[in-house]
Amino acid sequence: QVQLVESGGGLVQPGGSLSLSCAASRIIFSPYVMGWYRQAPGKQRELVGEFTSGGYTNYADSVKGRFTGSRDNAKNTVYLQMNSLQVEDTAVYYCGARPPYSGYEYWGQGTQVTVSS
Repeated sequence: QVQLVESGGGLVQPGGSLSLSCAASRIIFSPYVMGWYRQAPGKQRELVGEFTSGGYTNYADSVKGRFTGSRDNAKNTVYLQMNSLQVEDTAVYYCGARPPYSGYEYWGQGTQVTVSS
């Protein structure tokens, strides 16, 4: 069974940085589009960014210039470097995997990111 396991969440002050990782197992990783989503309390899950093996990236406007995603296909891992964090970035962050031109098939369990002074 495919597993996606996120790590790296935590508590950070506004303006700080965090780095998230998502390790995939039991999956042929490279063909999949990997995405980071987040869900704040009382809000719908929203896209943070998507990343393909070919270098395509797509970021939400709210994180452009602050967040950077990357993937290491040799390690079956996708990363999200989050800088200049704001209180509004507080959410549970999920990674997901989908085939190209299709919906998400797999999700991780999520990792909490809290930005607070």
